[in-house]
Parts: sequence; C-alpha cells; structure tokens
Amino acid sequence: MSQTSSVTAAMLAIGDELLSGRTKDKNIGHLADLLTMAGIDLKEVRIVADEEDAIVEALNALRSHYTYVFTSGGIGPTHDDITADSVSKAFGLPCIHDAAAMTLLSEMYKRREMEFTEARQRMARMPQGAKHIANPVSTAPGFIVENVYVMAGVPQVFQAMVDNVLPTLKTGAKMLSRAIPCPYGEGDIGTLLGAIQKAHPATSIGSYPKYDGQRFSTELIVRARDNDVLDAAAAAVETMIAELTAQKTATNPSPDA
Repeated sequence: MSQTSSVTAAMLAIGDELLSGRTKDKNIGHLADLLTMAGIDLKEVRIVADEEDAIVEALNALRSHYTYVFTSGGIGPTHDDITADSVSKAFGLPCIHDAAAMTLLSEMYKRREMEFTEARQRMARMPQGAKHIANPVSTAPGFIVENVYVMAGVPQVFQAMVDNVLPTLKTGAKMLSRAIPCPYGEGDIGTLLGAIQKAHPATSIGSYPKYDGQRFSTELIVRARDNDVLDAAAAAVETMIAELTAQKTATNPSPDA
C-alpha cells in the first residue's frame, strides 16, 4: 500500500431493491467510514437500477473522474444480476465464465453436496482478464477491472471483500478534524464563517445546526490534512465566536451589569 497526497473514490450501488425501499443500504456508510480512515476521499455515491444502460453510463462517468470506483450488488445467481455483463460492456470486454472462479465454486458446492447449477455458475461470470476479490464468506469472488472494484451487495459479503481490498489501495494523507461548539445559529455566523473558509482554502469547514427547543446553536467541524493548517483555521473560528460574543454582549448587556 502506497501513500499519496490525494486519493479519491466513488461508489455505485446497484439494485432495484435499493430504489424501491425494499432493501435499506448498509454498504455506503461502511465503505465511507473505512475509506475516511484510510485517507481516501469518497467524493460521490450513485444508486442505479438493474438496467444495463444505466449501470454502464454511471460506471463510465465515475471511473474517469476518480482514483477508484467501488460497486455493490448485482453479481448473484439470478436473472436480474447483470453487473458482470454491464461492467464488461463498459470496458468493451467479453463476459466469460472465469475458469478459476468456476473451479472455486464447483469445489465449494461439491463439499456441500449441492448441485452446481447453471444459475450458480452465473456467479463465476466476469469480464475477461479480471482479477478476483476473495470472498471468505460465500466463496463467489468479486472482481477488479482497472480501477473498478465489483463486490457483492449482501452486507456481510461486501464488508469481507472490502477488508481484502483496502490493504492493496493507494492511500492519501489522513483527514484530521476538530469539533468546535458555537452558541449561535447559522444565520449569525454564515457570512463570517464563509470569510474564514475563503482565508483557509486548505481546510473544509462544516456547520451542523442544533435546536434545543429554545434556541439554535451550531457544531462547527474543521477538517484538514495538516495539523498546522487545522490549528490556524480552528483558531480563526474560535476568535470569530469570541468576537461575536463580545459584540452581542455590548449590544445587549446583562441587566446585572
């Protein structure tokens, strides 16, 4: 695993069941957490139906813009599992029954004393020349073509595949973050915060409003890859809060003052 300053990723979640609400996605958050810890920026997530043209269009758009693309879903044994065909089409490669995958699956079903049916053989299909992603849960491998990592949709299997993939990836400098509580709502700090963000372009400053039933406040999260950069932006935010507090106190002094 090598480290570079900026590594980006996108995720393509595939399946009618995700869009209909029948299945609640658990893979996006899991992947986002692990990529963040590895210093890889997940920049975009798309969810598409089990439609070849939609998958091909999304995959070609994403793989040309990001260091890595991770897909989930659509590599099972049923007729609507068309991810392997779609990825093959996107790369202009034939979709074949991979010999090594056929051997893995054949031996697994033999051990389980189950028939290796035509439907089960579909799980060995992938673009010609693709590399395997090991599946320690249910044997059927995912696969890699260039910068695209194709994995199962079942969360337990997806997570196991991601665990096998992560150590092989280039990683970037890890993102550092600092939370700063702010007693004012976004309406009070929006313009001031925008000026701080502009003055510290190497940071990302997020604001997350809260309401306790009586008043608004905001949690401010400052993110940067360099600790000195983070310190400088955080100090500017803290100064902004202090100065705003002083102004409000001067304008509306306490009755006891």
